[in-house]
Amino acid sequence: MTREQIEALKAEVEALQCKTEQEIEEARVRFLGKKGEITRLFEEFRTVDKDQKKEFGQVLNQLKNAAAAKIEELKAVAQTFAASASASAYDLTKPGDSYPLGSRHPVSIVREEIVGIFRKFGYDVAEGPEVEDDWHVFEALNFPPEHPAREMQDTFFVTDNDQKNPILLRTHTSCVQVRCMETMKLPIRVVCPGRVFRNEAISARAHCIFHQVEGLYIDENVTFADMKQAILLFAREMFGPETEIRMRPSYFPFTEPSAEVDVSCNICHGKGCNICKGTGWLEILGCGMVDPNVLEASGIDSKKYSGFAFGMGVERIAMLKWQVKDLRNYFENDLRFLKEFETNI
Repeated sequence: MTREQIEALKAEVEALQCKTEQEIEEARVRFLGKKGEITRLFEEFRTVDKDQKKEFGQVLNQLKNAAAAKIEELKAVAQTFAASASASAYDLTKPGDSYPLGSRHPVSIVREEIVGIFRKFGYDVAEGPEVEDDWHVFEALNFPPEHPAREMQDTFFVTDNDQKNPILLRTHTSCVQVRCMETMKLPIRVVCPGRVFRNEAISARAHCIFHQVEGLYIDENVTFADMKQAILLFAREMFGPETEIRMRPSYFPFTEPSAEVDVSCNICHGKGCNICKGTGWLEILGCGMVDPNVLEASGIDSKKYSGFAFGMGVERIAMLKWQVKDLRNYFENDLRFLKEFETNI
C-alpha cells in the first residue's frame, strides 16, 4: 500500500457518478463492501511499519469517510430525481377535475328572500321554540276553548291536551309574535320565520310540516292602510314591480278585521292560466289588524296602541315562484329536483 494508491482511490471516489439506486449500491459494494477496495486497504494497513501507521491511519479514515459521504450524497440526488420524474408524469397544465357543487334548498332560498325584503323595510327577525305551550300558541291569540285547532285531530300534542296549559308542537309562528309582545319594547316591527307542524294528511297540496314567515307591527295609530301598503310593497319586491294585490274578507281569531291577500298571476299577468285556475289571481297570505284582546293578553294597552299581523307559507310562495305543483318535492330530498336550484346558490 502506497500513498499514491490512496490518493488515486480518493480521486476516483470524488469523481464517482451514479444515476440509479442500483448503480449506487454497486459503487458502495465496490468501495466499502467486505471485499471492497477501501476495506482491502485497511487489511493491508496491518503490514505498515509502526512509524507510518499514524500517517496512513489518518489518510485511510479520511478516505473511508469521504466514500461514505459520497454514497449518501448520490442517494439523495437519486431520490430527488425519482420524485421529480414521478411528478412530471402529471400534466400540470391540464384543467382540474370539476367537483359537483351542492345547492341551497329552495325553501331556504325563498325564506331568506322574504326575510331580506322585510329587513329592508326595517323589520327585525325573531325566532322562538318549536315546542310551545298552549298559552302562546292558542290562549294568548284569542282562540276560543272550542276551536278545532285545539283538538288532537289538528295539532300534535306532547302532553295531554286536557291538561292546563299543555305542551305541543307549534301550529304557526304567531306564538313568536306573542313572545315579542311580552318582552320587547314598543314600537315592535318583527318578522318571525320558522318551521311549524299540523296534523294533516300528506298530499300534493298539504304536509304535516311546513315553514312560515309571519310579521307584526305595533305602534300608535297603525291603520289597515299601513298594512295594505306594506303587503303591496312586499308583493312587488317578491314577484315584480307590476304586481297588484287584492284583499278578501276572512276570519282569524287573533286579528279583526282579517283578510286573505291575492297577487296578480305573474305567469299570465291576469289573463287566466292553469296556475291561477283561470282567475288571474294567486293567494299568498293572510293578514289583519291585531285583535285588542291579543294586545291586552300580552300587557299592551289596546286603547293607545294598534297593529297589524300577517303570515305566509314559505312553500306556498316557492310553489308560485317556481311553479312547483307538488308540495312533497320540498321534503323528499330528491337530488334531481334539488339540482334545479344550483344557480340560486
